[in-house]
Amino acid sequence: MRPSLSLHTLSILLIGASLLGAKPSVAAQETLDPGFVAWLGGVHDEARSRGVSERTWQAARSAMRPIERVLDLDAKQPEFVETFWNYLDRRVNGQRINEGRKLMQKHHALLDKIAHDYGVPPGILVAFWGMETHYGKFTGGYPVVGALATLAYDARRSRFFRAELLDALDILQADHIKADVMLGSWAGAMGQVQFMPSTFRRYAVDADGDGHKDIWSSPADALASAAHYLHEAGWQAEQTWGEPVRLSADFDWQLARLDVKKPLSAWAALGISRSDGSPLPQLDETASLLLPQGHTGPAFLVYSNFDVMLTWNRSVNYALAVGHLADRLEGAPALYLGRDADNRRLTREQAMEIQQRLAQLGFNAGEPDGVLGSKTRAAIRAYQAANNLPADGYPSLPLLEQLQAAVPRPSKTALLLF
Repeated sequence: MRPSLSLHTLSILLIGASLLGAKPSVAAQETLDPGFVAWLGGVHDEARSRGVSERTWQAARSAMRPIERVLDLDAKQPEFVETFWNYLDRRVNGQRINEGRKLMQKHHALLDKIAHDYGVPPGILVAFWGMETHYGKFTGGYPVVGALATLAYDARRSRFFRAELLDALDILQADHIKADVMLGSWAGAMGQVQFMPSTFRRYAVDADGDGHKDIWSSPADALASAAHYLHEAGWQAEQTWGEPVRLSADFDWQLARLDVKKPLSAWAALGISRSDGSPLPQLDETASLLLPQGHTGPAFLVYSNFDVMLTWNRSVNYALAVGHLADRLEGAPALYLGRDADNRRLTREQAMEIQQRLAQLGFNAGEPDGVLGSKTRAAIRAYQAANNLPADGYPSLPLLEQLQAAVPRPSKTALLLF
């Protein structure tokens, strides 16, 4: 999984396993940056102090070389701000649904046992499996210790990735996997459910009883490990993740936020019903309302299990896609409300322009970096509320067009001041 605050915030981009190669010759080793060689010596000393043997170190050493492509991917900025519908439609499609249903039938005994042991339903587990690696088909082609060494030597997040590298060496020392087949994403996420090494050490399970925690080639180990993680993160067995809903025409859009939680009875009193128009269930549970594509798009009530899903990956779109895929695997229909929403994507430059124009109007959207986080969305809500617009906080091209009409294009001199 991905870094600790969000186990899956780093994407899976693959290259061939040919990166592994044979152990480099002495001459090849001499071409390495002397600073990297000295730094690696410190890692060796620390690994030895943790009980990593010389045999394990030497088995992993040939792959611990800087990988330029990893640094390129780490520095790459997204070109577009993805819309919810584009994101969902690419990931929850007929092929993934059909394959997932077949795998649920194939592994039904295993999934039932895992559900009994950890309280996580089969649909949710298979949905995570499908979203992460297309059910184990695309687990990554980078040598994990090489990718982690590359990122650990880079100054930006050296402490985090050095710790992950040492955890990866501990996994090799425990003989759960051999170094030459310890492959993963460019950021070190591993196996069929893409655990980071630290997550593996805390939550990986030997479900098939062969003595190895093998999330690379054993679906039993991978799925049980994912369930163990979700259980420990607080998954409630008796509760679903959420559901699509229908809103009243006069709904107060400012209530659509993860940090606003109300009992289902309170949401029902505000005019929310199920997507088919039937009443909300009469359950003693609290929920939040999400509008992933603004007030013209779909709406979802999400429960505490959704918060657990966000610990796996902090992306709301990702968690909604997992939840909806799980529902589809269990036979639910496709989403249909909100399909007429404006589905044009913002470029990064347009996202920056939204932030710049909000700042010109006195709404603090944070640094104009094109990253539309909570501060920018709060500024959008404040601007919308001040101008009698639906205050959904959603960054979109229609919003940019409204801002362009309200304030002239920031000058180059003004932009330098931000």
